[in-house]
Amino acid sequence: MAPGAAGATGGRREGAVATTDRAPGGLADDRALLGRTSTAERVADILRTRIAEGFFPPGDRLAEDAIGKALGVSRNTLREAFRLLTHERLLVHELNRGVFVRVLAVEDVTDIYRVRRLVECAVVQGLGDPPYALHGLDAAVADGERAAREGDWPGVSTANIHFHHALVALAGSARTDELMRGVLAELRLAFHVVDDPRGLHQPYLVRNREILEALRAGERARAGALLAGYLDDSRTRLVEAYARRVADVPA
Repeated sequence: MAPGAAGATGGRREGAVATTDRAPGGLADDRALLGRTSTAERVADILRTRIAEGFFPPGDRLAEDAIGKALGVSRNTLREAFRLLTHERLLVHELNRGVFVRVLAVEDVTDIYRVRRLVECAVVQGLGDPPYALHGLDAAVADGERAAREGDWPGVSTANIHFHHALVALAGSARTDELMRGVLAELRLAFHVVDDPRGLHQPYLVRNREILEALRAGERARAGALLAGYLDDSRTRLVEAYARRVADVPA
């Protein structure tokens, strides 16, 4: 989803994605989001979003000076943000080397899907009576279909992440939203390592629209069944592809 990043305990990094010393890559555009009361949590939120949208792929070294300058924050604030994201398993700190975007183990991918199924299916099952606020799902489906027409498969991946964010947001729970932001950012780390993004993402464009249309029709049970099958199939395909990719790369 070079040396990979460490597991949750900071042990041996998995996989081998080419490591770069990642420059801020547009983070200056996010500086305004910090406002006048910048905090480590808000810096972490910006970096988490950047990871989820693919700007910082697995194995990248995050350049402390460049990122701090781009966001206009102190070194202490940035280090606290790094600490928060390390706790979320998105980053790993290596002594005397720096902070890297984590590379997942196969077991991590399986666990991510276990959490997704528990949370996303529960959200759909817990919806009240229709109609539902589907504008976020509508926008994500349209963005994914447009990106596919343009052959922009990383864009399809980003739209897919946005679809599932919007789906979970139907619960109206800030705690669930926060949980899934981290889970889906981790998922994007797995997507990066797979070498056939079209084969990975294309089948789910149609399935996202099917879930959307079921919810639009007020068919909550059908939407839930579609989602459960979707997540099971996606887990199987991604774990198989990810395992092959990791096995092909020297430790």
